[in-house]
Amino acid sequence: MTSDERPARLTVGVVGAGRVGSVLGAALARAGHHVVAVSAVSEASLARAAELLPDAPVLPPDEVVRRAELVVLAVPDDALADLVAGLAATQAWRPGQLVVHTSGRHGLEVFAPAGQAVLGMALHPAMTFTGTALDLDRLVDCCFGITAPEPLRAVAEALVVEVGSEPVWIDEAARPMYHAALAHGANHLVTLVSQALQALRAAGVDSPDRMLGPLVEAALDNTLRRGDAALTGPVARGDAGTVAEHLRQLRTLTPDVRPTYVALARATAERALASGRLRPHAAEPLLEILARDEERP
Repeated sequence: MTSDERPARLTVGVVGAGRVGSVLGAALARAGHHVVAVSAVSEASLARAAELLPDAPVLPPDEVVRRAELVVLAVPDDALADLVAGLAATQAWRPGQLVVHTSGRHGLEVFAPAGQAVLGMALHPAMTFTGTALDLDRLVDCCFGITAPEPLRAVAEALVVEVGSEPVWIDEAARPMYHAALAHGANHLVTLVSQALQALRAAGVDSPDRMLGPLVEAALDNTLRRGDAALTGPVARGDAGTVAEHLRQLRTLTPDVRPTYVALARATAERALASGRLRPHAAEPLLEILARDEERP
């Protein structure tokens, strides 16, 4: 994008200096926009605002909105609708104001309480955030799931490109499925890897991250390239005895670990069956073991 193609420099207000809002505000500032105000309540959000948006005064949400040409709403999904409605009730919105929310679940319907006053867009970064300056580099080359009215599509895409990311169009009706996919793939991965680290510590491994890291990275890379064809391990081979021993060992860990293993082993077996990697005769004893474990209190 050349300087002539970039959108005009905008005054930006950030409502919610959480991990996402503070970083996106800083990224927009780095792209040349002027962050004029931010809202923050908790000690953590106040600290993030001070670190990443040091020149922006901390103000109540309605005052942030009144000062900005572009408003970034970076609040939890379940709080977004009430926030939009509350700002409408206080007549904070200005006609023609650009408003972006960062929710993965919601599209444009959440702007309904604001009526025709705002030009709403959904820009969701497909990235996990720490809420520190490290995230600014992570934004480069990540994707944003965008939904916008057709006349605003170019504006939404330009804002994403400006922070170094790639815009990916998501239809309004598809946003809940899109968000479920990302949450399942990323948030649940954190739980899975944390459980594996716990099991390695229980096995006496002093540096479980050093042992597990290369394996998980290779598995992820292979899966992104090959999908189900990347599957290896005892479930794919139908090694029912090995899986049964795993279940016996996992009973000594916290009670969340074994049910997670069982659920994922069953899902893995079903996908391996569907892809032909696991034969029905090998799957039967494996699935019986998993079913018996699920029935235990």
